Amino acid sequence: MPGLKLKERGGIYYASGTFGGKRIRESLGTSDKREAEEKLAIYQARLFKRDTYGEEAVRLFEEAAEAYLLQGGEGRFIPKILKHFKGRRVASIKPGELRQMALTLYPTASAATRNRQAIVPARAVIRHAHDLGWCAPIEVKMFEVKKSTKHKPVDDEWMAKFLAQSDKDKLYHLSALVLFMNQTGARVAEAVNLMGEDVDLGERIAVLVKTKTEDNSMRGLTTELIARISELGISEGKPVFSYTDSKAVNKRIAAVCKRAGIERRTTHSAGRHSFGTNGMAVSGDIKKVMDAGGWKSAKLFMETYVHSKEAGRSLAEQFDKKNTRIVSVSAQDKERKGYHFGKKGIK
Repeated sequence: MPGLKLKERGGIYYASGTFGGKRIRESLGTSDKREAEEKLAIYQARLFKRDTYGEEAVRLFEEAAEAYLLQGGEGRFIPKILKHFKGRRVASIKPGELRQMALTLYPTASAATRNRQAIVPARAVIRHAHDLGWCAPIEVKMFEVKKSTKHKPVDDEWMAKFLAQSDKDKLYHLSALVLFMNQTGARVAEAVNLMGEDVDLGERIAVLVKTKTEDNSMRGLTTELIARISELGISEGKPVFSYTDSKAVNKRIAAVCKRAGIERRTTHSAGRHSFGTNGMAVSGDIKKVMDAGGWKSAKLFMETYVHSKEAGRSLAEQFDKKNTRIVSVSAQDKERKGYHFGKKGIK
C-alpha cells in the first residue's frame, strides 16, 4: 500500500507522502481526524487500484463531468444527471442505463426532451472521458421522435389572402416582412434585425448579419420583394421592416389571419419552413436550396424537406437532361409490342 500519512494544516487534514515515485499532497476536506483517517484509507486504496488496473478502474462519472465542463462542455442539464450517476465508475455505465436514466429523470417528458436533456449531455460526458482514456466509447440509441406536425408550409392562396388583408390594414411593413421570410428563408429574428445598409436593391441582395450559425448570410431578392421594400423608404441605421420584437410580429400575424379568415400560422411556418418546402418543389436541388436558405445541417434539411418521391423525381429529371438516347415508342420495332415479361413470356 502507498505510504501516505495524515498531515494537518490550518485545521484541515491532508494525505501526504510518496506513491509510484510521485509526491502527493491531497486535501481530504475535513477537520475531523477520524473522518480523515477513513478518507485516507479510501484514497490509498483507489491509488493502488488505479496503479494496478488503470484509469478505467477508478474514474467516476462526476470526475468525467467536471473535466467535460472545464473544457467548455454545455452544463445546463448536467446537475440532474450527476446526481443520478454519482459514485459510479464512468467505465461501468452501459448504453441502456442512459436510456433508463432519461426515463427516471423525465418520466412524463417527450422523447425529444429525453434525448436533448438526458441522453445527449450524458453521452457527451462519457465520450469526453473516452478521449481522456478513462473508458471505452459509447453508442446510445435515441428515443424515437415523431416528426412534428406543428409547422406546415403555406400555399399561394394563403399568402395572397394574408397580403391582401395586411395591405388593406395598411400594414405594409408586415406584408414585406412576411414575404421576405417566405421568399428568402430568413428567421424572424434575422428579418427584424435587417438594417437599411444590409440591403442592396440594385444587386437584388440582402445580407443577414450574425445569423443563428454565426456567419453572415446572403439572400437573393425577388422582383416582388424589391418593389415592396423600395416602397418602405429604407435608410441606414434603421430596421428595414420597422419591427424590433419577434413576438410582436407573431401577434400581428395572428390578428391579420383572423381578419382575413385564414388559418393562423407562425413566422416559421409562413417563412423558413415554406421556403424550404417550396424551394425543393420548384428546383429539386438540395444543395441550391440549402445554400439559398442558409441551412448548415444536411441531416436536418434532408429529414425535414426531402422526401423519397421528390428525390426520385429530381434524379429522374437530371438523367433526362443527360440522356441523349431517348427515342419514341413509335420509332421502336413494332415486334417489340409482342414481348411479354411474365414467367413464361420472357424473350
